[in-house]
Amino acid sequence: MATFKHINSKNARYSDAEKYLLFEHDEFTMKPILDGNGRLIPREDYRIATLNCEGQDFAVACMRANMKYGKNQSRGDVKSHHYVISFDPRDSADNGLTVDRAQELGEQFCREHFPGHQALVCTHPDGHNHTGNIHVHIVINSLRIEDVPMLPYMDRPADVKAGMKHRCTDAAMDYFRAEVMEMCHREGLYQVDLLAGAQDRINDREYWAQKKGQAKLDTSGKPTKFETDKEKLRRTIRKALETATTFDEFAELLLREGVMVKESRGRLSYLTPDRAKPITARKLGDAYDLAAVHEALAQNALKQPVRRSVLDKLREAGTVQRLVDIEAKLAEGKGIGYEKWAQRFNLQQMVNTLNAYTEYGFASMDELNELLSAAQSELRDSREKIKSIENVLAGKKELLGQLLTYWETKNVRQEYKRLTTAKARAEYAQAHEREFMLSNAAAKYFKDHGITKLPGTKALQAEIQQLVSEKNARYKDYREKQRRVKELETVKNNLENILGHKKEKRHELIPS
Repeated sequence: MATFKHINSKNARYSDAEKYLLFEHDEFTMKPILDGNGRLIPREDYRIATLNCEGQDFAVACMRANMKYGKNQSRGDVKSHHYVISFDPRDSADNGLTVDRAQELGEQFCREHFPGHQALVCTHPDGHNHTGNIHVHIVINSLRIEDVPMLPYMDRPADVKAGMKHRCTDAAMDYFRAEVMEMCHREGLYQVDLLAGAQDRINDREYWAQKKGQAKLDTSGKPTKFETDKEKLRRTIRKALETATTFDEFAELLLREGVMVKESRGRLSYLTPDRAKPITARKLGDAYDLAAVHEALAQNALKQPVRRSVLDKLREAGTVQRLVDIEAKLAEGKGIGYEKWAQRFNLQQMVNTLNAYTEYGFASMDELNELLSAAQSELRDSREKIKSIENVLAGKKELLGQLLTYWETKNVRQEYKRLTTAKARAEYAQAHEREFMLSNAAAKYFKDHGITKLPGTKALQAEIQQLVSEKNARYKDYREKQRRVKELETVKNNLENILGHKKEKRHELIPS
């Protein structure tokens, strides 16, 4: 799944950001790695581009802009904002994501959401921990060098003016996450709901503490997994939630491990023996807050054995893959080595298919056909629901765009009304022809759609984010149904081939 992260920087040396993107760095100290001659080691593969720098070096362009507007001169000023879009490692193999395409998506994202800012966009093919995930770095100068249109995440007049600074608010981060999700859906990439809270909330400090602690254990030769204090607490809470059915029982189980749980104003906090100040559930993750704890307790109280589905049993029998057409492959020029492999592969798939058919729920081919037909129908229904949400979402986004344009031109309309002479009005209208065209187009849109009372931009943005989350949940359901259909089609195809082969062999045994 794609993730989205933000880091602000007070470092006055903009060149350090570029140095980090272009050269190898130690993953723990974040210091550059040098070769035997003390020189920086370039990264093996990357794509990089500058935006709004007018052909200048990024660092030079940023410093000149800061001097022009008299901003970012103090040590405590936020000089730049660093955003990272990390794609799922599976996207390369499963969905055809390349470094070049990721770079294009990053540049497009930067232009759309950070207009008027000098920016560096750089794509790396692998994560620092070698997870294989393509990720895009977007580094922008905090200063805006030109006036920009009002965007959905902006809520102050200063947010659109040149010479003012970018603000990364909670509302802005929610908006960016929603846009990343939309981008992944549009590109057919893996994605989870970034607007939903994290079950285990791990910040950068805890992440690096875990990495460094594990590295020390690895060098000592101890085959042990390092755990941070927070992770130990999470494990203790999860263990208590496995069996507890009431809150008192939950608190008692934690107390046996030396952990005190306290509820205050609808929030939980946990105090461990080695701390004087409790850790709030919010810092641990959504899986440990009051609502999640009560839900887990209720589920434990009502827990009953769950019957496994036919497809779950099918997966236990072994992954069923489509049989290889050996004759066709040999006709294409494959050799005897491929033929031997294909014979063994087909034999294994026949075993898996027959096991699934005879032992795990299929009484006849008719029953298999009925199950496949039902799965295909569910898949179509799931896709229709996604299309319905997409249509509503497109309408809401169009309305939001028209609304932002209308409010952006409000001052021009008000100034026009204050003019008293026809000549002054004519001259003013000619000087602001673009603004009036946009305003009139927005007013026509409202009239054509029967909108008499304009909605608030924040409320509309909240509706859009809700629709994005709903679409994301539907999209995961669609992928699951799509996988089920593919599995059943494979089983059916294999069975038909197996039965066909058996029929042919039976005929061969009949004497002429």
